[in-house]
Amino acid sequence: MAKTIVVKQIGSPIRRPDIQRQTLIGLGLNKMHKTRELEDTPSIRGMVAKIPHLVEIIEERG
Repeated sequence: MAKTIVVKQIGSPIRRPDIQRQTLIGLGLNKMHKTRELEDTPSIRGMVAKIPHLVEIIEERG
């Protein structure tokens, strides 16, 4: 079974650069307090690292 992480959106993309909005959409997040369970890959970790003020890792599974 692959490792997964649970990511939660904690910040609004309003008044943020477009690239940060696109990163949120790429993670499957678009509304406040929404969570997603994603595969724990370097690309996903990189996306989360680009917008640490908008998302947080809630849990690591696997």
